[in-house]
Amino acid sequence: MKELLIDAKIDNLDAVLGFIGAELEAADCTLKLQTQIAITVEEIFVNIAHYAYSPEVGGATIRISVGDEIIIEFEDKGKPYNPLEKDDPDVTLGADEREIGGLGVFMVKKFMDTAKYRHEGNKNILTVKKSLT
Repeated sequence: MKELLIDAKIDNLDAVLGFIGAELEAADCTLKLQTQIAITVEEIFVNIAHYAYSPEVGGATIRISVGDEIIIEFEDKGKPYNPLEKDDPDVTLGADEREIGGLGVFMVKKFMDTAKYRHEGNKNILTVKKSLT
């Protein structure tokens, strides 16, 4: 897996997207898949940047492997939190009728084949996978 260690700050989102995008382009991924993964990466990294260490700043490690499937792993040492446990929003309701939040993680679950969270030692690790076949 290729790895990027970076401060979990919103200012670093472009660097994270560039890191992931370069790997997807090198693997000749479709534009649709690149877009879905970019949205996924943005949602997860922004959540880490906003909540993992708040109000402090800490590190994040992003790993990617591209083969028959794309595997992306996000790791931080922030507060333990599994975003996948949050109930999916009721998308049948209008935007002003829905509770705030949760839509980004909902999209991650819809775009990716699998999304799994584990807390190991003092680390939050969220892994997403998408098949290329």
